[in-house]
Amino acid sequence: MSRSHIRTILLIDDDRSMRESLVDLLEADGWRAEAVSRAQKGVDLLPDLQPDVILSDVKMPGMSGLDLLGQLAPDISPPLVLISAHGDIPMAVKAMQDGAYSFVEKPYEPRRLLTILRHAADQHLMRRTNERLKARLMRLSGLDRALLGQTPETRALREDVLDLAESDAPVLVLGQTGTGKELVARALHDLSPAGDGPFVALNCAALSVDSFETEMFGGHAGQGSRLLAANGGTLFLDEICSCPLQVQAKLLRVIEDKQILPTAGGPPIPLAFRVVSATNEDPEQAVEEGRLRRDLLFRLNTMMVSLPTLHQRRDDLLLLFTHFTQEFARVYETAPPPLTQEDIAALMAHDWPGNVRELRNVAERRVLASRRGGGSVAQAMRIDPTDDIPNTLREAVASFERELIAKAIKAHEGRMDAVAEALGIGRRTLNEKIVKLALDKEALL
Repeated sequence: MSRSHIRTILLIDDDRSMRESLVDLLEADGWRAEAVSRAQKGVDLLPDLQPDVILSDVKMPGMSGLDLLGQLAPDISPPLVLISAHGDIPMAVKAMQDGAYSFVEKPYEPRRLLTILRHAADQHLMRRTNERLKARLMRLSGLDRALLGQTPETRALREDVLDLAESDAPVLVLGQTGTGKELVARALHDLSPAGDGPFVALNCAALSVDSFETEMFGGHAGQGSRLLAANGGTLFLDEICSCPLQVQAKLLRVIEDKQILPTAGGPPIPLAFRVVSATNEDPEQAVEEGRLRRDLLFRLNTMMVSLPTLHQRRDDLLLLFTHFTQEFARVYETAPPPLTQEDIAALMAHDWPGNVRELRNVAERRVLASRRGGGSVAQAMRIDPTDDIPNTLREAVASFERELIAKAIKAHEGRMDAVAEALGIGRRTLNEKIVKLALDKEALL
């Protein structure tokens, strides 16, 4: 804990003499203490006080300690320590199971209480510091702009990238074409300790058995070596499942030995680089089909990150499209085209098999058409006007919901509780949507 940080505690107890005794003890230990007699008063104070820890009695008039715990947001609220009389211990244990930090039985032992409170406050401070550092890293690296979006899938991806960037272990990036695998690989590099070093990308599908050693190892003293060019940085192996098998053996040896033998002779040259690889295939299936060496896969998949498809992060679609149109409007020095209801309906109705790359291309074509004084999203998507496209946003959303629910019913073989859980909605809401969307469950199965 920073020496300049003064621990702040919110004390809640309806017993006045107990409050005064605790305040004296805490202030003598260097705490800043704010004491109230009711839990609701404490809840009202939280936004302004922002305490490092809350110390509360279990049983109080009005809101109890358990009720107070239910009011606290698990990820951002300060830890709650409960004081309980002997008869309240089962209740206090239940509170700890529900997320309370600890409890202390009355009469309390002062040194033990202070130790618990210090540890709770230090843990909260550390968590807030880590969150600030992560937020600062995102701002500095542009990660929140590079991996734009607010869906749970996108937020989880950004967190994964930040966590994996701290390690030098190999990372295998999995994702369909157009989901941004190289973008993630570059983010992993930029945020890593080797972020100032080189980032060398190799298209493994284009590697030749005949020219591999010359191209990868280079001539005298490694001159012209693409592997040496990655020294001190990141080697990105794209389309690893499409790499020729004979080349895979040579790559495996380089990754294991971390050195090259120049083709023109001379001593081995040691290398230090992190390996990030990517594929749009199932690597296990490629191994089973004999197209990918299992020992190479074991060297590459120490850590793995899977990228969501645009279909899976559909709530990010309009945000991404607006971002891309603004970006291309700056490039082509024109005003971003406004989104009409017809545009939104066309965007929502499309499946986006090409993922974010396809969406970006559509945005560029839309901006270019707007620059010439016309165009629409449907035209930028090169959709035949006679195609069955929803006329309104409401129809587009209904079409998407119908497709999503139908797929979930098929995937879970008609088990409606499982379908509702997978969709993140209640069973009653699911039933209402099935009726409203005129879905025939029996026909789907």
